[in-house]
Amino acid sequence: MVAVAYESEMDCAAGVVAVVTIASSSPLDESPAGASDPLLVILLGPTGSGKTALSLALAEWFGGEIVSCDSVAVYRGMEVGTAKPTLEEREQIPHHLIDVTTPDVAFTAGEYSRLARRALKEIAARGRLPIVTGGTGLYLRALTDGLFAGPQRREDLRARLRRSADRHGGSWLHRLLTRLDSASADRIHANDTAKLIRAIEVCMEARSPLSTLLQDQGRNPLTGFRLLRIGLNPPRQQLYDRLNRRCAAMFAAGLVEETRGLLAQYGEVKTLDSLGYRQARSVLDGSLSERQAIAAAQQGHRNYAKRQMTWFRREPEVRWIAGFGNEAETVREAEKMVETALNLN
Repeated sequence: MVAVAYESEMDCAAGVVAVVTIASSSPLDESPAGASDPLLVILLGPTGSGKTALSLALAEWFGGEIVSCDSVAVYRGMEVGTAKPTLEEREQIPHHLIDVTTPDVAFTAGEYSRLARRALKEIAARGRLPIVTGGTGLYLRALTDGLFAGPQRREDLRARLRRSADRHGGSWLHRLLTRLDSASADRIHANDTAKLIRAIEVCMEARSPLSTLLQDQGRNPLTGFRLLRIGLNPPRQQLYDRLNRRCAAMFAAGLVEETRGLLAQYGEVKTLDSLGYRQARSVLDGSLSERQAIAAAQQGHRNYAKRQMTWFRREPEVRWIAGFGNEAETVREAEKMVETALNLN
């Protein structure tokens, strides 16, 4: 009942919030991983490191299928700014979780995990090698570690929380969460608005602190597969040079025009705030020249690559390769890792 006491202070009603869960009833989750379980290869690393090239090489050599782990590649119509595998590459090797929805539809980590787990199960049932590749750390974490069964996001509730935060001051959300769930408030930074809103959302709907739910319910980790995590860690300056060239090439290939068309079709949806598209929008509204937008996108991609590496270094048991995924030596090293893992069957 604690959430009800603060409804007037938040200027919003604690409406019913739907539940996002990761399905736990499939055979995929029936038993812990063992030596007889199928292998799952996970390729991770920063944007521009060559994960796509390496995934294609491994899939061709070992008879695999690729499951994308990219929060923008799931959207249809976003081609130029996403560096998706080409249509030819997708015809060469079966791909999953690409172009599954439209940019005006919110696609959560929970939804990704549910669909990706289903794809993994189907790939393994065909006797193929599942290969997960991509740079969205939250999606990967949801896939491998699972999400606890808790309230789903509700946009009207979140909007009211944001309006109340604007009215009461920057630290108001953190103060409110402290009163609702001091343990969660201790671990969430006062400036992390997204996580604060999520924690408050859970408290209001569940009538229980998020920290208690996490402790009682836990998560739903992926089981039924042996995981081989292969990470790409190419030289930093070479990676940045490659990202700079790729950003410039995206604008040359028509990123601004693609963005114009997406805005006309879907409006100013949140998806179009993604890297590259955000800068293309600045060209369209006249706030940046194309040269300035390219420079801003290049800086944004370099910063993103740095954040990705910080995230992925926390992943357990990653076998790191100090090279790009399209380099012959990297491919050979990754192939040896997969061969060794397959020999455990």
